[in-house]
Amino acid sequence: MGDKTIIIEDYNNKWPETFFGLKTIIERRLGDLVLRIEHVGSTAVPGLAAKPILDIDVVIDSMDLLPDVIQGLESLGYVHEGNLGVEDREAFARKDANVPYSILEIPKTEHHLYVCNKESKELVRHISFRDALIRNPGYAVEYGNLKKELAVKYRGNRQSYTDGKSEFVNRVLTESEKKL
Repeated sequence: MGDKTIIIEDYNNKWPETFFGLKTIIERRLGDLVLRIEHVGSTAVPGLAAKPILDIDVVIDSMDLLPDVIQGLESLGYVHEGNLGVEDREAFARKDANVPYSILEIPKTEHHLYVCNKESKELVRHISFRDALIRNPGYAVEYGNLKKELAVKYRGNRQSYTDGKSEFVNRVLTESEKKL
């Protein structure tokens, strides 16, 4: 994680539309290799303050498909970074601001792209947390406030910022599991 200044913005109504545009480009290139593409992370929760960076999980049936997925994503300008220590989840960086490449050579919104198999624990965690925040607006408000506080406290230290959210994320996931 880089040590760029952490900026938290109020929710932007354009984030879902931006996700849809990125999703469309990726789906067109990967076709049947993909089961679905999920908008996860804070920008996927209506009303939640967030870093203006979308998180996207590309879901595939099996990691046996990964070599073909890597090839397809590389043609769009992504660089495979490996699993970065998370099993059944592969990370991809962007070569430049125009990634994913499309007919329109214009800068795209900053985003993190991951490929997960359908049984990935990290995928389940991403979706469970997103859905818990959507179902419980009180969680979303609390989380937004926490992120703003941490962004001030750890302005240039992304790892400490992320670590500072862990207790809240784990509590929400645990409470959500109890309700199911």
